[in-house]
Amino acid sequence: MVKLLLFFILLFSVSTPSYAQVNEGLTPEERAYLFHIVKKSPILDQNFGRYFDYQGPQIKFSNGALNYDSIELLIINQPDALIIRKEEIAKSPKGLIAEAANKMALWELNKTLLAKRFDPDDLKEYQNEYDQFEQLLMLNLPVSALKMKDGEQKPHPKLQQVMNPTLTLDDKVAMMESLRFLDENDQLATLNAINYAVETYIDIRAEEIYRALGGQAETFVNALVAAGDGSSTTGMLEEREKDENGRWNKGLPKAVGLFPYSLYIETSEEKKKTISKIEPQRFVTKDFKTVGNNRHTNIHFDVWGYNTEKQTTVVLEKNGLSYHLFGSGKTRFLSPDSTFSSGTTFQSIINDLEFNKIAKINDMIYGKKGFDFWIDYNEKKRDQTELKIEKKEKEYSDLGFSPITTFSKPSRQVKKSKRRATKAGTGTFNGTPTTESSRKTRKKIQNTIVGLYAQYEGYKKNIVELEIIKQEAIDLMAIYQRKLDTYKALMGFRWASFTEKDGLYTFEDSTTFDVLTQEFQFKPSGKVEDFEIRLIAIPESSLSKNADEVMMHINLIDAAPNYDARIKLELNDVFASDQWKLPKSLFTDKDSVALTVFFEGLLDKKVEFEIIGRGQGIGNWNGTQTVKAMNPEELTRYPGESAITKMDSSFMRLRKSELFVNMGRNIQVNVNSFTDPVRSSIAITNETMNSAMAKYGLTKNDILSAYRTHAILMAFKNEINVLAGKYLSREQASTVIDRFNKQLDKTHIAVGRTSFKLSEFN
Repeated sequence: MVKLLLFFILLFSVSTPSYAQVNEGLTPEERAYLFHIVKKSPILDQNFGRYFDYQGPQIKFSNGALNYDSIELLIINQPDALIIRKEEIAKSPKGLIAEAANKMALWELNKTLLAKRFDPDDLKEYQNEYDQFEQLLMLNLPVSALKMKDGEQKPHPKLQQVMNPTLTLDDKVAMMESLRFLDENDQLATLNAINYAVETYIDIRAEEIYRALGGQAETFVNALVAAGDGSSTTGMLEEREKDENGRWNKGLPKAVGLFPYSLYIETSEEKKKTISKIEPQRFVTKDFKTVGNNRHTNIHFDVWGYNTEKQTTVVLEKNGLSYHLFGSGKTRFLSPDSTFSSGTTFQSIINDLEFNKIAKINDMIYGKKGFDFWIDYNEKKRDQTELKIEKKEKEYSDLGFSPITTFSKPSRQVKKSKRRATKAGTGTFNGTPTTESSRKTRKKIQNTIVGLYAQYEGYKKNIVELEIIKQEAIDLMAIYQRKLDTYKALMGFRWASFTEKDGLYTFEDSTTFDVLTQEFQFKPSGKVEDFEIRLIAIPESSLSKNADEVMMHINLIDAAPNYDARIKLELNDVFASDQWKLPKSLFTDKDSVALTVFFEGLLDKKVEFEIIGRGQGIGNWNGTQTVKAMNPEELTRYPGESAITKMDSSFMRLRKSELFVNMGRNIQVNVNSFTDPVRSSIAITNETMNSAMAKYGLTKNDILSAYRTHAILMAFKNEINVLAGKYLSREQASTVIDRFNKQLDKTHIAVGRTSFKLSEFN
């Protein structure tokens, strides 16, 4: 990210031969508050809290708990009471250092904006900070949001109301609507300008603080993201008022109004009127790039607007492969494990939409008794009725051509009437001849035809109504399907599989996520690749627009391999040509803290411990570090003027040895040695080595690098045996020395396709 402000060059003074502390670049108030937030954040305290070394009196509450508010005031008044050991902090997970820096920057901007709004006297303390923020704000404000003051344009004074960091987005939008000098487009532009100023200021300031704490980076991207409907709901209210263990925490910054939403103008039709309103995105996508240059891309997540009833969901996607991180039911921490004991998950929203809402409509349309069934039924009935009408109309028409017939013999009806008259004594009955004209039959057929036409029209009407309802259902299902497609696309179509061990998740492409540090790492690569991170606010239901807020801090930093080694010794060209005798000790007093941490780790016998030695032979520079050359070609001599070329950096950086002590879930010592590609002329009299060279195709450079690794391991052993006694009690030193020596005795030095016991180097 292009920085718009210059960074401070932070210089650090040394208080003792082995420790350094931050004195310049951070004020006593800033140092005191950093101490406060680190101690009140379990994840930070566990990883590097011990390196914020408070040496003043322990001020406690009546229940015995430390009173950090009072300790903070004491540090402000007595800065020497706090030593910040930046060299050791720098070896901690990069993302956690950035998290502390981000919290500090948020606290500072919160103080600055509140001082500007409420107390001009307090603003004097933060005037420089506010001036920087205002410069960033002016870059994108529309002209209508500016006002002349003392001959120059400044942000309109009424904008201070909107920049109150305690406001929810809904409150900000309502305030913007009340500013009559801004139309809707300018309101949106103003809110976006404020968001840009906040995020850029925090990005710049967080990097300054990160470097003040010893953090190193070539790439530093700090992003604040918010998603949801912008109302004051559970996620917003609980943001950082609670720590990782669910305890109310006054030591952390309030930043309700500082996390920027992605905004747009939504239009809708209500009562034949077009209504428009500024709305936040419920699902936010941020684009990033990997760092390339054979370095890890380290991404740290810090969730703020956490809601225990809605599962926080984050998706990363690179090259079509999606990595999923989910919030647990108890803490704000993310994990690839999607288990969520209670509440709503995004997958449950997808399932409800697909297997409930869409499935029901689909069944209503195409099911056994759906619209298609009843349309087909009515069409058949219509056609059958039409056929009946045709038959009855033909029958009626045929009757019109039938002759009228008169019979002399009375009909049965006439005879029956005669009998009734005789019986009643009404006199003689005069019967008339019977005439057959089919009038009654015609009338009956007419009535039948009328009834059939009514049925026919009824079926036609049913078909039309069913077609309309069916089309409405199809349109509704299409809306639901588009929503479902969007939801599924947010989650990704190719999910990365993973394995897990002790909270470290390893995905199918060697990407990792550490649940203990909340760090996601893409493996080193020489090329830069695009990827995106999606933050998903969980809707109230599959069809609801209401979605509870979730806010998240994202930090992206490059990381060289072994950047987090607790002990990191890089011995560049320290050996004489074709020799393996170390010219000096490995450790000095400045390594005392790191060695103490190493010794403390060895005292815990439950933690696994291993020592790995490698003679790497000819090295190769990959742009970041020296690695083993896969297809090395030996040179007979240095090109050009040998003495000059030998000291060229392209050769010197290959003549390297290194010792790393990594301490995480286990303790691992790694020792590697490399040579440059010029053929070694060492004389090898060791028969074991000569035999291995012939059998495994090893070169003298391979053997030379192995001897140098052996020399470093022996020096490491000797110095550990002395320094353990210096930094530990006699009993503890004995335990550490015994454990180290036993493990070293088991160690082999790998060379090519074989390895050697340490005793074989004698």
